[in-house]
Amino acid sequence: MTMKDHGLDQSGRKTQVLHKVVLLAVILLTVAAASTYRANAGADSRTPYAIGLWGDLPYNSTQATVGVPNLIADMNSQKLAFTAHDGDLKSGGSECTDSVYTQAIAYFNSLHAAAIFTPGDNDWTDCDRNPAYSSRAQLDKERALFFATKFSLGQRPLKQEVQSTPLCLGVNGPAPCSENRRWTFNGVTYATLNIQGSCNNLCDTAPDPDEYAARNAADIAWMQDTFAEAKSLNSVAVMLISQADPGFDATDATRGPVRDPKTLAETDGQPDGYQEFLVALRDQVVAFAKPVAYVHGDSHYLRIDKPFLNDLGQRLENFTRVETFGDHAENNNNDVQWLKVLVDPRTREVFAYQQQIVPGNRVAVPAP
Repeated sequence: MTMKDHGLDQSGRKTQVLHKVVLLAVILLTVAAASTYRANAGADSRTPYAIGLWGDLPYNSTQATVGVPNLIADMNSQKLAFTAHDGDLKSGGSECTDSVYTQAIAYFNSLHAAAIFTPGDNDWTDCDRNPAYSSRAQLDKERALFFATKFSLGQRPLKQEVQSTPLCLGVNGPAPCSENRRWTFNGVTYATLNIQGSCNNLCDTAPDPDEYAARNAADIAWMQDTFAEAKSLNSVAVMLISQADPGFDATDATRGPVRDPKTLAETDGQPDGYQEFLVALRDQVVAFAKPVAYVHGDSHYLRIDKPFLNDLGQRLENFTRVETFGDHAENNNNDVQWLKVLVDPRTREVFAYQQQIVPGNRVAVPAP
């Protein structure tokens, strides 16, 4: 073999190696592209899944140290796409210390699934029952602690859309309503809305009409945008999650505001922080036609019903109110339970509900 032949042989070998490297790179890129496609296809698929709903917890030390850890362990034992806490991280009469919020963050980040949260009145609106606290300052704090990024909490955070306009109010004036979030999962569109008890900040200690007006306008816009997005994505259902029980009719004065179900005007003499939102919501529910679930806490009584009527007094068949367990600290862990929602985008009603009674939290009737 001549030196020239040897050089050609070496060159040929280099070319073969380069071809192999290029081929390997193409294969790896193809596999990566296929993996990305599968991931995106999964995010956009219409396969069934389950989520967990809870809220108005904990309200005393027993619930905080025993009940909620039991509940979280029960959630973690089941395969959930995500969980959502609909507000109130403590009782209304207790102090709004920093430990309330850090404890909640620890709870949420111990959940295996994504952990969604929307604020409750006990977390901020009612903090000014103690003159050492400002409700706006506490909401600012929650925005900084829970809503500083586009991701939820939990061990598998979920990326969300974040409301930027219209603006809400904070201590220093206009501020983004970063607590209002939206995401679509397997064909269903979800959104959180900062709607509060205590007349939506129009009653109780130190009502704040300016704060209410800005946030209410933002909530209505976010809700309307959510339905518009659901339509554009051809979502099969919408679920809205907030804290307040706004009252839908005149049937239950013991748990929520009483209102005329046709006009949606409140009739119990309290300032009405919800009528404008409810009227706008009703229009959207009717126009959307597909299933709509409205999840809230606030009045601490598990129920799944259909209280929303049109202005003729006819029930809105596609609307379901879902209220989560919570509170009742006098019975310790008796109501430290959660609601499992089976979501099947292929079915007509989309949502099915299962009460989850945590064995370790049974009080009146111990687990068998």
